Amino acid sequence: MEGTHLLLSVLVLLASHSLANVNGDTDVSSSGGTTTTYIVFMDLAAMPAAHPSPAHWHAAHLQSLSIDPARHLLYSYSVAAHGFAAALLPHHLPLLRDSPGVLQVVPDTVFQLHTTRTPEFLGLLSPAYQPAIHNLDAASHDVVIGVLDTGVWPESPSFAGGDLPPPPAHWKGVCEVGVDFPASACGRKLVGARSFSRGFRAANGGRGRMGVGRRSARDRDGHGTHTATTAAGAAVANASLFGYATGTARGMAPGARVAAYKVCWPEGCLGSDILAGIDSAVADGVGVLSLSLGGGAAPYYRDTVAVGAFGAAAAGVFVACSAGNSGPSGATVANSAPWVATVGAGTLDRDFPAYVTLPSGARLAGVSLYAQSGRPVMLPLVYGDSRDNASKLCLSGTLNPASVRGKIVLCDRGMNARVEKGAVVKAAGGAGMVLANTAASGEELVADSHLLPAVAVGKSTGDKIRDYAQRGGRPMAMLSFGGTALGIRPSPVVAAFSSRGPNTVVPDILKPDMIGPGVNILAGWSGVKGPTGLAKDGRRTPFNIISGTSMSCPHISGLAALLKAAHPNWSPAAIKSALMTTTYTMDNTNSSLRDAAGSSPATPFGFGAGHVDPQKALSPGLVYDISTNDYVAFLCSLDYSATHIRVITKMSNVSCPPRSRPGDLNYPSFSVVFRKKPRHVVRYRRELTNVGPAMAVYDVKVSGPASVGVTVTPAKLVFKKVGQKQRYYVTFESKAAGAGRAKPDFGWISWASDEHVVRSPVAYTWKM
Repeated sequence: MEGTHLLLSVLVLLASHSLANVNGDTDVSSSGGTTTTYIVFMDLAAMPAAHPSPAHWHAAHLQSLSIDPARHLLYSYSVAAHGFAAALLPHHLPLLRDSPGVLQVVPDTVFQLHTTRTPEFLGLLSPAYQPAIHNLDAASHDVVIGVLDTGVWPESPSFAGGDLPPPPAHWKGVCEVGVDFPASACGRKLVGARSFSRGFRAANGGRGRMGVGRRSARDRDGHGTHTATTAAGAAVANASLFGYATGTARGMAPGARVAAYKVCWPEGCLGSDILAGIDSAVADGVGVLSLSLGGGAAPYYRDTVAVGAFGAAAAGVFVACSAGNSGPSGATVANSAPWVATVGAGTLDRDFPAYVTLPSGARLAGVSLYAQSGRPVMLPLVYGDSRDNASKLCLSGTLNPASVRGKIVLCDRGMNARVEKGAVVKAAGGAGMVLANTAASGEELVADSHLLPAVAVGKSTGDKIRDYAQRGGRPMAMLSFGGTALGIRPSPVVAAFSSRGPNTVVPDILKPDMIGPGVNILAGWSGVKGPTGLAKDGRRTPFNIISGTSMSCPHISGLAALLKAAHPNWSPAAIKSALMTTTYTMDNTNSSLRDAAGSSPATPFGFGAGHVDPQKALSPGLVYDISTNDYVAFLCSLDYSATHIRVITKMSNVSCPPRSRPGDLNYPSFSVVFRKKPRHVVRYRRELTNVGPAMAVYDVKVSGPASVGVTVTPAKLVFKKVGQKQRYYVTFESKAAGAGRAKPDFGWISWASDEHVVRSPVAYTWKM
């Protein structure tokens, strides 16, 4: 036995040396052909007793197949998932797939990032709420939010933690030392930092654009610092971006701790690195995970984020993910697993007005974050080349300097980044830019800190300027900037870019779950990146204003930390239920939430249950709780094989209940899929847990389209004590009028008591 353990120790030592080489300068594909990274999921029950740890087993397993772990093994997973990542040659694949203990071998995938005023907007600073918030700030000291992103800029003032007590006793994380990242970079606010790049470097032949000397948790992009400080940044007075949005920058949970897990690099975020980050974060002791990244739709057993998130949720960790920035097109939502909180984006009641003035005196409104100096002047206006539509988009190399020098250039939005258009105009000698939306973006306005004077305008205003610029003569325009405006109406509005349902992986689960602030968000930034993120931007700022579901996700992560502090015994599903069933769907004009893409009413495919309301979420009355076994029954209902379910759940034995249906998962929302026939009936069941006062009586209220009949049984629920559970059943009947419907429809099921309203959206779709 001693000889076996000695051999295994040598193998693990060799594998560890290999992992260091992958993060160093060794090219893992330098001999024996080109490698491709795969994630190999293993059945832990098949591990021989002689192996002291999964890592030993994984190394020995590769060695037994004549695959050198010192060269090929990248990661060993044992907490959020069971398995390993390896850079493999083509002939290795059949050896692994046919070997005992291997459940599944999937190729590594690339995920992309989904890229101040919000505490006030969410009501966190209202006087009536301050006593509760003060208590929660203290209680949240024990909650660590793990942020998987581009790393962290530890010198940001938002990470000041001098007033915080030492990290909680359960915390096992470390401040991983790297180039330009000493152990002293962490403290009482930023309590941990790790870097994961083995998958990234293996995918790029051991090289990539990481750069020698930059392999650490330090954020050289800005995205990770922005998301981390949005979730739990300390209060920083007089924060702004070049004078815009001046005020106190503050994360959602300023008393919570932050741990940064750098899993994203210039070419994207590799699934193998993400899974390693989740695995480490759960082992370290995070209470909340925030992932502002995502990929395409895939079955959950092939979705690295979904697999890792399941393991985290099973360990009691709340997981929030961004919904994606592929709106307003439907069926684009990412991160659709039901054990994940999928977050879309809405606007704030704050804006940054700017104006395009024409010689007629017409003053057309838009937005901008350009820091103006000097008085505005009227300049010639030019709109591309009539023979080259690419020039109207201001793509790189399409503008003729002789035609645009000293002029204001009108650019259509689309194809390339908004800030890149400004850089193209400036490089060609343009004096300013008007960025005009097209039908794809509608009236949504996103402000940017351009490199030259620039104003972004909506489609209708853009059409007026396009018409004027192409009318002939000598078109002129003047740009001016109005600073920061508050109290914008209507707000919130669903962002046009925010990805939409329906859920293409499991149509019976409504996604996204909710929306939060995600447009023009001020938060901390990297010290080596300009606010546009462009290499040619030499400006530096400790705070930046950016937009995306990447920004809305950490808002929910921070709020989840507050709920976890207030209710430490609640499960991740209970916390998500509280956030969802207490949302609102009316804006500050007392009208239904609008969609920025076309100013039409938004739907649950855009906002899920609605816009988050943290004050109400603290006391939801009832919650829809979900256990690990409930999720297993859900996976069984998808007709996944036992092997696929074991990949996700890490369970050695899977027992599926009879006649389970996806829609029976105890989810806080409903998605009903009818067949297109004269009469189709769908029945779902739900169970509510009382987290409010005893002797509470709730009556049901149903609203929805005339084409669907809804019956709820029973119509009244009486909870005699706290913690009591009550089940109800819903019958949905598609009537003759709905048989020919092509468009979805929506409704609501609400349970109301004297103190609480527990509301769930219902989406209805018809398919052949």
